[in-house]
Amino acid sequence: MNQLLLNPTDVLFFKDGRPMSGSLSGHGAAWPLPTVTNAALHAALHRAEIGGVHNHRRGRSGNYSDTRDRKFGSLKTAGPFPVCTHGGATTWFFPRPLDAGIPGSPKPSLLPLTMGFDRSLSSLPQPFHFPVANTQPATKDQPKPWLSKGAWNRYLGTDPSNTESGDASYKSDSDFADTESTFGIGIDPDTGTQDGEGFYSAHYLRLREGWSLGCLAEAEDKEFRGEKDNRDLVQAIFPNSGTETPVIIGGQQRVCTVRRDNPVKLPLPLGETQKFEQRDSTGKPTWLVKWVLLTPAIFPTIDAGISKRGTERNAHPGGYLPTWVCPGTGNVLLETVSKEERKRRRSLNAGGKGYASNPNISAKLVAAITGKPIPVTGYALDNGLSDRKPGPKPTLLAVPAGSVYYFECDSPEAARKLATALNWHGDTPGTAIENRRSTLMGEKGFGLGVCSTWSFHDGKRPG
Repeated sequence: MNQLLLNPTDVLFFKDGRPMSGSLSGHGAAWPLPTVTNAALHAALHRAEIGGVHNHRRGRSGNYSDTRDRKFGSLKTAGPFPVCTHGGATTWFFPRPLDAGIPGSPKPSLLPLTMGFDRSLSSLPQPFHFPVANTQPATKDQPKPWLSKGAWNRYLGTDPSNTESGDASYKSDSDFADTESTFGIGIDPDTGTQDGEGFYSAHYLRLREGWSLGCLAEAEDKEFRGEKDNRDLVQAIFPNSGTETPVIIGGQQRVCTVRRDNPVKLPLPLGETQKFEQRDSTGKPTWLVKWVLLTPAIFPTIDAGISKRGTERNAHPGGYLPTWVCPGTGNVLLETVSKEERKRRRSLNAGGKGYASNPNISAKLVAAITGKPIPVTGYALDNGLSDRKPGPKPTLLAVPAGSVYYFECDSPEAARKLATALNWHGDTPGTAIENRRSTLMGEKGFGLGVCSTWSFHDGKRPG
């Protein structure tokens, strides 16, 4: 997978779905969602007019038309994340885990509480068994929202000495970006002059010197043959490692230069895969796995019925609860399968056929910390290649990055299997993105997470 560092040539504009008129300011200075960089690279592939690529058919899985006019369906991205390139070193930063509330430290301060807690007397929603309580006294000091890769690996326990991932550091938004404001007037599209009514304000994001937007991308096309028989379309439009080429990103046609590299290990924190044994409040051995989101994830509501592939579909509330967790019992509904079986199932999906799933990971979700939902919006243009009418896309709500999910497993083997299924790198040493656990838009970078172990709250009041 390619590592891309996007360096803005001016301010950037990342507008969300909120209006810009009246008393509301144009919210264009927020850190961009994964959909933004994915759309920018998808548009760059179209602008490059690359020949000899695979054309996809229109329509949904199992209900395709005969017209093949879709391209670049193999594009997969992750990010963007803030990247510091000062002094020749490259340091990636990621959103702070929501249970790490101690300023200047990656140590978790929020832990599931079981001692002195009666589940029957609480309003805790199913399937959660434990509330999450603070181990630290109340304070007005707020931890910084961005942790370096080194701080993340210390938090996870996968590189406590920072021998591979650099020093632990913490940043605020203002450490790497400024917000600039400007005002504008409404334009009549027919005359190209001021419409006499509209007036708006807009916010722009200006990155500080030495900071970039870092993302990962690949587009392995099965029919493309580039230099040295390379099938990666991303390398075709950004040909040489270290060469800076432009890309348009966000609104108002803002431009970034792109520097591409091919790291052996991807610059994301590594999740734990083995060390999960802990003791519960009674001293009984148990295996506790914690999954933390590096990027937002989307879990939509699912209605009961028969799917388009003819299989029975159970209802699920979605929202903050992953669709691969049973809403009644908390049981994990994932299944570990071989690469051959996964390929067979994808072939069935492409043909509009379903298959039986047999969950085989003995694990249960018992607690969670999630932040405020993030609206994911967009606008569809009429490019002549879609059956959907142009206009605003449906608004989706995403679980924010940093959200934490706590699992109990029945055995060390179950804990290992769960971590392999949830870590973004699977069972690889961090060389490939294997798992994207968002139900929607995983190919755009949603649902990347890492695992570690956790322990129960000791039941003592912080003093």
